[in-house]
Amino acid sequence: MIKEENRFVSSTIFEGMTSIRALIDNLKENKKNARKIEKILFDKAKASKKSKELGYLKKMSELFGFELIESNENEIASLSIGASHGGIIAICAEREYPTLTKSDIKENGFYVMIEGIEDPYNFGYAMRSIYASGVDGFILSKRNWLSASGVVCRSSAGASERADIYIADDSFIELFKAKGYKIVCADIKNSISVYDADLSKPIFLIVGGEKRGISSSVLSQADQIVRIDYGREFNAALSAASASTILAFEVFKQNKK
Repeated sequence: MIKEENRFVSSTIFEGMTSIRALIDNLKENKKNARKIEKILFDKAKASKKSKELGYLKKMSELFGFELIESNENEIASLSIGASHGGIIAICAEREYPTLTKSDIKENGFYVMIEGIEDPYNFGYAMRSIYASGVDGFILSKRNWLSASGVVCRSSAGASERADIYIADDSFIELFKAKGYKIVCADIKNSISVYDADLSKPIFLIVGGEKRGISSSVLSQADQIVRIDYGREFNAALSAASASTILAFEVFKQNKK
């Protein structure tokens, strides 16, 4: 139960090779605001089975100047939240997320804001699907789950570290409109089916959580409000992660050519 509670606190401990490779790939690409790896711990009892991964991490530690430290199962378990780390974790610095400016927005792009998701796991699941669909960047409010960055990275399969992420100020919608973007919100009232909507780029898609949804002030600025039609009568909302997946891949489908 303690571990379950810990998922909601700040964490810059990244668990498993999928998350760690995402961090290292950013360093290789010299990506702006790439997160600094301070040290990587590995379970010495698993060293023979992880020889390939450890050889790679040794080379990367020499290249990027982080420590690669022999540890044990108990120490790694005490630091990690999940159990899928495979005996390897990275302790990292905080990452800086820039405030969105007009110059950050690409021409003819696809951006997504996800709001009101209730826990960091679902937040990460949503980011994973949206990133896979080809999004150019995420726009987040100042209140988000990136404080639990290790959990989000693991649940997003590294997408949260690979993606371009910006923090919104009060004028974020105006910035997109000034670049010619269509503002599309996912909601029920005054909506049309997402399958009948024009989701051609440039598009800024806003998806709310299943409980809190999107604020009325944001909805009032939408150019279009879309809903996801169901295949049967079902009086319940999809999870934000599921809805995000459907919406993002419909954008991908319509812009595939």
